[in-house]
Amino acid sequence: MKWGKMNIKIELKNIFLSYDHTVIFEDFSMQLDDNKFYTLLGPSGCGKTTILNLIAGFIKPDAGQILIDGIDVTNIEPNKRLVNTVFQDYALFPHLNVYDNVAFSLSLQKISKIEKKKRVMDALNFVNLGEYIYRDIAELSGGQKQRVAIARAIINQPKVLLLDEPLSALDLKLRTEMQYELKKLQKELAITFVFVTHDQEEALGMSDYIYVLNNGQVMQKGNPIDIYDEPKNRFVADFIGESNIISAKYLGDYQVKINNDIYKCVDGNFNQGTLVDVVIRPEDLKIVTHKTKLKVQIITRLFKGMHYEIVGQDISGEKWLIHSIKNVMPGEEVFLDFDPEDIHLMSTNV
Repeated sequence: MKWGKMNIKIELKNIFLSYDHTVIFEDFSMQLDDNKFYTLLGPSGCGKTTILNLIAGFIKPDAGQILIDGIDVTNIEPNKRLVNTVFQDYALFPHLNVYDNVAFSLSLQKISKIEKKKRVMDALNFVNLGEYIYRDIAELSGGQKQRVAIARAIINQPKVLLLDEPLSALDLKLRTEMQYELKKLQKELAITFVFVTHDQEEALGMSDYIYVLNNGQVMQKGNPIDIYDEPKNRFVADFIGESNIISAKYLGDYQVKINNDIYKCVDGNFNQGTLVDVVIRPEDLKIVTHKTKLKVQIITRLFKGMHYEIVGQDISGEKWLIHSIKNVMPGEEVFLDFDPEDIHLMSTNV
Protein backbone atom coordinates (compact mmCIF):
# COMPACT_ATOMS: atom_id res chain seq x y z
CA MET A 1 0.00 0.00 0.00
CA LYS A 2 1.91 3.02 -1.24
CA TRP A 3 1.16 6.44 -2.52
CA GLY A 4 3.41 9.10 -3.94
CA LYS A 5 5.50 11.35 -1.75
CA MET A 6 3.52 14.38 -0.63
CA ASN A 7 5.23 17.56 0.48
CA ILE A 8 2.93 18.39 3.34
CA LYS A 9 3.57 21.08 5.90
CA ILE A 10 1.47 21.59 9.03
CA GLU A 11 1.48 25.03 10.61
CA LEU A 12 -0.11 26.30 13.80
CA LYS A 13 0.09 30.09 13.77
CA ASN A 14 -0.46 32.34 16.77
CA ILE A 15 -2.93 29.96 18.41
CA PHE A 16 -4.95 31.20 21.38
CA LEU A 17 -7.09 28.66 23.20
CA SER A 18 -8.80 28.69 26.58
CA TYR A 19 -11.14 26.42 28.55
CA ASP A 20 -13.38 27.82 31.27
CA HIS A 21 -11.32 31.01 31.52
CA THR A 22 -8.06 29.00 31.77
CA VAL A 23 -5.56 29.82 29.00
CA ILE A 24 -4.17 26.66 27.37
CA PHE A 25 -2.22 28.30 24.53
CA GLU A 26 -1.33 31.94 24.08
CA ASP A 27 0.25 33.02 20.78
CA PHE A 28 1.42 29.44 20.21
CA SER A 29 3.10 28.54 16.90
CA MET A 30 4.53 25.30 15.54
CA GLN A 31 5.65 23.99 12.16
CA LEU A 32 5.84 20.34 11.12
CA ASP A 33 7.46 19.48 7.79
CA ASP A 34 6.62 16.53 5.58
CA ASN A 35 7.65 12.88 5.86
CA LYS A 36 9.03 12.96 9.38
CA PHE A 37 8.23 11.22 12.64
CA TYR A 38 7.42 14.02 15.09
CA THR A 39 6.84 13.46 18.78
CA LEU A 40 5.05 15.82 21.15
CA LEU A 41 6.55 15.01 24.53
CA GLY A 42 5.61 16.30 27.95
CA PRO A 43 3.83 15.63 31.22
CA SER A 44 0.09 15.24 31.57
CA GLY A 45 -1.74 18.51 31.00
CA CYS A 46 1.06 20.16 28.99
CA GLY A 47 -1.11 20.53 25.86
CA LYS A 48 0.25 17.79 23.61
CA THR A 49 -3.07 15.99 23.00
CA THR A 50 -4.78 19.35 22.53
CA ILE A 51 -2.34 20.12 19.70
CA LEU A 52 -3.26 16.82 18.09
CA ASN A 53 -6.97 17.68 18.38
CA LEU A 54 -6.37 21.11 16.86
CA ILE A 55 -4.63 19.56 13.85
CA ALA A 56 -7.36 16.91 13.52
CA GLY A 57 -10.13 19.50 13.77
CA PHE A 58 -11.77 18.13 16.91
CA ILE A 59 -11.03 21.47 18.62
CA LYS A 60 -11.14 24.94 17.11
CA PRO A 61 -8.88 27.68 18.48
CA ASP A 62 -10.28 30.93 19.81
CA ALA A 63 -7.80 32.74 17.56
CA GLY A 64 -5.00 31.87 15.16
CA GLN A 65 -4.69 29.65 12.09
CA ILE A 66 -4.10 25.99 11.31
CA LEU A 67 -2.68 25.35 7.85
CA ILE A 68 -2.10 22.02 6.11
CA ASP A 69 -0.12 22.20 2.88
CA GLY A 70 -0.63 25.97 2.86
CA ILE A 71 -4.42 25.70 3.06
CA ASP A 72 -6.20 27.27 6.03
CA VAL A 73 -8.18 24.42 7.60
CA THR A 74 -9.04 26.19 10.86
CA ASN A 75 -12.76 26.02 10.15
CA ILE A 76 -12.78 22.88 7.99
CA GLU A 77 -14.45 19.78 9.41
CA PRO A 78 -12.21 16.86 10.54
CA ASN A 79 -13.38 14.47 7.79
CA LYS A 80 -12.24 16.93 5.11
CA ARG A 81 -8.68 17.46 6.35
CA LEU A 82 -7.01 14.29 5.00
CA VAL A 83 -5.75 13.73 8.52
CA ASN A 84 -6.50 10.57 10.48
CA THR A 85 -6.08 9.80 14.17
CA VAL A 86 -5.18 6.62 16.07
CA PHE A 87 -6.54 7.03 19.57
CA GLN A 88 -5.15 5.76 22.85
CA ASP A 89 -7.97 3.22 23.24
CA TYR A 90 -7.99 2.53 19.45
CA ALA A 91 -11.76 3.40 19.30
CA LEU A 92 -12.58 0.12 17.52
CA PHE A 93 -16.19 -1.06 17.24
CA PRO A 94 -16.48 -4.18 19.43
CA HIS A 95 -19.57 -5.46 17.59
CA LEU A 96 -17.81 -5.39 14.20
CA ASN A 97 -15.13 -7.79 12.98
CA VAL A 98 -11.74 -6.72 11.67
CA TYR A 99 -12.94 -6.29 8.09
CA ASP A 100 -15.92 -4.15 9.03
CA ASN A 101 -13.86 -1.99 11.38
CA VAL A 102 -11.32 -1.21 8.69
CA ALA A 103 -13.99 -0.77 5.99
CA PHE A 104 -16.16 1.51 8.12
CA SER A 105 -14.76 4.78 6.73
CA LEU A 106 -15.45 3.52 3.19
CA SER A 107 -19.13 2.95 3.91
CA LEU A 108 -20.03 6.54 3.08
CA GLN A 109 -18.14 6.41 -0.21
CA LYS A 110 -19.67 5.24 -3.47
CA ILE A 111 -17.28 2.43 -4.32
CA SER A 112 -17.95 -1.14 -5.41
CA LYS A 113 -17.74 -4.10 -3.05
CA ILE A 114 -14.78 -5.41 -5.03
CA GLU A 115 -12.89 -2.13 -4.69
CA LYS A 116 -13.77 -1.89 -1.00
CA LYS A 117 -12.47 -5.38 -0.26
CA LYS A 118 -9.28 -4.71 -2.22
CA ARG A 119 -8.56 -1.58 -0.24
CA VAL A 120 -9.33 -3.27 3.07
CA MET A 121 -7.07 -6.19 2.21
CA ASP A 122 -4.29 -3.86 1.08
CA ALA A 123 -4.46 -2.02 4.40
CA LEU A 124 -4.59 -5.21 6.48
CA ASN A 125 -1.76 -6.84 4.55
CA PHE A 126 0.29 -3.70 5.04
CA VAL A 127 0.04 -4.14 8.83
CA ASN A 128 0.45 -7.95 8.56
CA LEU A 129 -3.14 -8.78 9.54
CA GLY A 130 -4.48 -10.17 6.26
CA GLU A 131 -5.28 -13.54 7.81
CA TYR A 132 -7.38 -11.90 10.56
CA ILE A 133 -9.86 -10.30 8.19
CA TYR A 134 -12.98 -11.86 9.72
CA ARG A 135 -11.73 -12.20 13.30
CA ASP A 136 -13.82 -10.66 16.10
CA ILE A 137 -12.19 -7.67 17.77
CA ALA A 138 -12.53 -9.30 21.20
CA GLU A 139 -10.28 -12.15 20.04
CA LEU A 140 -7.33 -9.86 19.21
CA SER A 141 -4.34 -9.01 21.35
CA GLY A 142 -3.48 -5.42 22.23
CA GLY A 143 -0.87 -5.22 19.47
CA GLN A 144 -3.27 -6.64 16.89
CA LYS A 145 -5.96 -4.14 17.89
CA GLN A 146 -3.48 -1.35 17.43
CA ARG A 147 -2.65 -2.57 13.94
CA VAL A 148 -6.35 -2.74 13.06
CA ALA A 149 -6.67 0.88 14.20
CA ILE A 150 -3.71 1.85 12.02
CA ALA A 151 -5.15 -0.03 9.01
CA ARG A 152 -8.43 1.83 9.45
CA ALA A 153 -6.54 5.11 9.72
CA ILE A 154 -4.49 4.66 6.54
CA ILE A 155 -7.16 3.18 4.27
CA ASN A 156 -8.11 6.62 2.95
CA GLN A 157 -4.48 7.54 2.33
CA PRO A 158 -4.17 10.45 4.78
CA LYS A 159 -1.42 12.99 4.37
CA VAL A 160 -0.83 13.05 8.12
CA LEU A 161 -1.29 10.35 10.75
CA LEU A 162 -1.88 11.49 14.32
CA LEU A 163 -1.18 9.02 17.13
CA ASP A 164 -2.43 9.82 20.63
CA GLU A 165 -0.40 7.64 23.04
CA PRO A 166 -1.33 4.47 21.12
CA LEU A 167 1.19 2.28 22.99
CA SER A 168 0.31 3.18 26.57
CA ALA A 169 -1.97 0.19 27.16
CA LEU A 170 0.56 -2.40 25.96
CA ASP A 171 2.95 -4.41 28.10
CA LEU A 172 6.65 -3.52 27.94
CA LYS A 173 7.74 -6.21 25.46
CA LEU A 174 4.88 -5.60 23.05
CA ARG A 175 5.29 -1.86 23.42
CA THR A 176 8.93 -2.14 22.35
CA GLU A 177 7.99 -4.29 19.36
CA MET A 178 5.32 -1.81 18.27
CA GLN A 179 7.77 1.08 18.51
CA TYR A 180 9.86 -0.59 15.80
CA GLU A 181 6.76 -1.35 13.74
CA LEU A 182 5.48 2.23 13.89
CA LYS A 183 8.84 3.65 12.89
CA LYS A 184 9.07 1.20 9.99
CA LEU A 185 5.49 2.00 8.98
CA GLN A 186 6.19 5.73 8.84
CA LYS A 187 9.15 5.19 6.53
CA GLU A 188 7.19 2.87 4.24
CA LEU A 189 4.18 5.20 4.00
CA ALA A 190 6.44 8.24 3.58
CA ILE A 191 3.94 10.54 5.31
CA THR A 192 4.09 12.69 8.41
CA PHE A 193 3.47 11.04 11.78
CA VAL A 194 2.67 13.17 14.82
CA PHE A 195 3.02 11.01 17.91
CA VAL A 196 2.00 11.99 21.44
CA THR A 197 3.66 10.45 24.49
CA HIS A 198 4.90 11.24 27.98
CA ASP A 199 7.49 8.44 27.77
CA GLN A 200 10.96 9.90 27.26
CA GLU A 201 12.63 6.70 26.08
CA GLU A 202 9.85 6.13 23.57
CA ALA A 203 10.30 9.64 22.18
CA LEU A 204 14.08 9.38 21.96
CA GLY A 205 13.97 6.01 20.23
CA MET A 206 11.28 6.68 17.64
CA SER A 207 11.46 10.34 16.65
CA ASP A 208 13.09 12.32 13.90
CA TYR A 209 12.16 15.50 15.74
CA ILE A 210 10.84 16.18 19.24
CA TYR A 211 8.86 19.04 20.73
CA VAL A 212 9.21 19.10 24.52
CA LEU A 213 6.15 20.83 25.97
CA ASN A 214 5.19 22.15 29.38
CA ASN A 215 2.27 24.37 30.40
CA GLY A 216 1.34 25.09 26.79
CA GLN A 217 4.82 26.19 25.78
CA VAL A 218 7.60 24.64 23.73
CA MET A 219 10.49 24.22 26.15
CA GLN A 220 12.83 22.86 23.46
CA LYS A 221 12.66 21.39 19.97
CA GLY A 222 15.18 19.39 18.00
CA ASN A 223 16.39 15.93 17.10
CA PRO A 224 16.65 13.34 19.90
CA ILE A 225 20.44 13.56 20.25
CA ASP A 226 20.42 17.35 20.61
CA ILE A 227 17.53 17.24 23.07
CA TYR A 228 19.32 14.68 25.24
CA ASP A 229 22.87 16.02 24.98
CA GLU A 230 22.10 19.74 24.95
CA PRO A 231 19.06 20.45 27.18
CA LYS A 232 18.31 24.17 27.33
CA ASN A 233 16.85 24.36 30.82
CA ARG A 234 16.25 22.43 34.04
CA PHE A 235 12.86 21.18 32.94
CA VAL A 236 14.17 19.55 29.77
CA ALA A 237 17.28 18.16 31.47
CA ASP A 238 15.20 16.67 34.26
CA PHE A 239 12.37 15.42 32.04
CA ILE A 240 14.51 13.87 29.29
CA GLY A 241 16.32 11.03 30.97
CA GLU A 242 17.90 11.17 34.41
CA SER A 243 20.27 13.96 35.31
CA ASN A 244 22.44 15.45 38.00
CA ILE A 245 21.64 19.18 37.98
CA ILE A 246 23.88 21.34 40.16
CA SER A 247 24.05 25.10 40.63
CA ALA A 248 27.48 26.42 39.64
CA LYS A 249 29.40 29.47 38.41
CA TYR A 250 31.11 29.91 35.05
CA LEU A 251 34.60 31.33 35.62
CA GLY A 252 35.47 31.99 32.01
CA ASP A 253 38.18 30.33 29.90
CA TYR A 254 36.16 27.06 29.81
CA GLN A 255 36.16 26.58 33.55
CA VAL A 256 33.24 26.11 35.92
CA LYS A 257 33.12 26.12 39.71
CA ILE A 258 30.99 23.30 41.11
CA ASN A 259 30.64 23.54 44.89
CA ASN A 260 34.18 24.66 45.81
CA ASP A 261 36.06 22.85 43.05
CA ILE A 262 37.02 24.05 39.58
CA TYR A 263 36.51 21.84 36.53
CA LYS A 264 37.30 22.22 32.86
CA CYS A 265 34.30 22.21 30.50
CA VAL A 266 33.62 22.60 26.79
CA ASP A 267 30.78 25.14 27.01
CA GLY A 268 32.07 28.68 26.67
CA ASN A 269 29.06 30.77 25.66
CA PHE A 270 28.61 32.47 29.05
CA ASN A 271 30.02 35.64 30.54
CA GLN A 272 32.60 35.30 33.29
CA GLY A 273 30.93 35.06 36.70
CA THR A 274 27.56 33.90 35.32
CA LEU A 275 25.54 31.60 37.56
CA VAL A 276 24.66 28.46 35.62
CA ASP A 277 23.09 25.04 36.03
CA VAL A 278 25.41 22.12 35.37
CA VAL A 279 24.02 18.89 33.94
CA ILE A 280 25.95 15.63 34.22
CA ARG A 281 24.20 12.45 33.14
CA PRO A 282 24.47 9.52 35.60
CA GLU A 283 26.00 7.25 32.95
CA ASP A 284 28.87 9.74 32.54
CA LEU A 285 29.96 9.48 36.17
CA LYS A 286 32.71 6.90 36.57
CA ILE A 287 33.57 5.21 39.88
CA VAL A 288 37.38 5.20 40.03
CA THR A 289 40.07 3.95 42.39
CA HIS A 290 42.32 7.01 42.12
CA LYS A 291 41.67 10.15 44.15
CA THR A 292 39.60 12.88 42.47
CA LYS A 293 37.99 16.15 43.51
CA LEU A 294 34.64 14.43 43.99
CA LYS A 295 34.27 11.90 46.81
CA VAL A 296 30.86 10.56 47.77
CA GLN A 297 29.45 8.20 50.32
CA ILE A 298 27.07 5.62 48.86
CA ILE A 299 23.54 6.00 50.23
CA THR A 300 21.51 3.58 48.12
CA ARG A 301 22.10 1.01 45.40
CA LEU A 302 19.53 -0.69 43.16
CA PHE A 303 20.25 -3.47 40.67
CA LYS A 304 18.74 -2.58 37.28
CA GLY A 305 19.92 -5.55 35.21
CA MET A 306 22.40 -3.85 32.89
CA HIS A 307 23.76 -1.57 35.63
CA TYR A 308 23.43 -0.49 39.24
CA GLU A 309 21.55 2.72 40.00
CA ILE A 310 23.52 4.32 42.81
CA VAL A 311 23.01 7.47 44.88
CA GLY A 312 26.00 9.03 46.60
CA GLN A 313 26.35 12.15 48.72
CA ASP A 314 29.36 14.46 48.72
CA ILE A 315 30.78 16.44 51.63
CA SER A 316 28.59 19.48 50.81
CA GLY A 317 25.42 17.38 51.02
CA GLU A 318 24.88 17.29 47.24
CA LYS A 319 23.41 13.99 46.05
CA TRP A 320 24.76 12.35 42.87
CA LEU A 321 22.95 9.75 40.76
CA ILE A 322 25.36 7.23 39.24
CA HIS A 323 24.82 4.44 36.72
CA SER A 324 27.66 1.92 36.95
CA ILE A 325 28.39 -1.78 36.48
CA LYS A 326 30.51 -1.64 39.63
CA ASN A 327 28.86 -3.15 42.69
CA VAL A 328 29.47 -0.75 45.56
CA MET A 329 27.71 -0.99 48.90
CA PRO A 330 25.81 1.59 50.97
CA GLY A 331 28.15 3.28 53.41
CA GLU A 332 31.18 2.85 51.15
CA GLU A 333 33.16 5.94 50.11
CA VAL A 334 34.21 6.19 46.46
CA PHE A 335 35.69 8.75 44.09
CA LEU A 336 33.87 9.91 40.96
CA ASP A 337 35.40 11.15 37.74
CA PHE A 338 34.00 12.67 34.54
CA ASP A 339 35.33 14.33 31.41
CA PRO A 340 34.98 17.99 30.38
CA GLU A 341 32.68 16.83 27.55
CA ASP A 342 30.33 15.36 30.16
CA ILE A 343 29.65 18.77 31.70
CA HIS A 344 26.80 20.67 30.08
CA LEU A 345 26.06 24.23 31.16
CA MET A 346 22.60 25.79 31.03
CA SER A 347 21.40 29.28 31.74
CA THR A 348 19.40 29.59 34.95
CA ASN A 349 17.12 32.14 33.28
CA VAL A 350 15.75 29.91 30.48
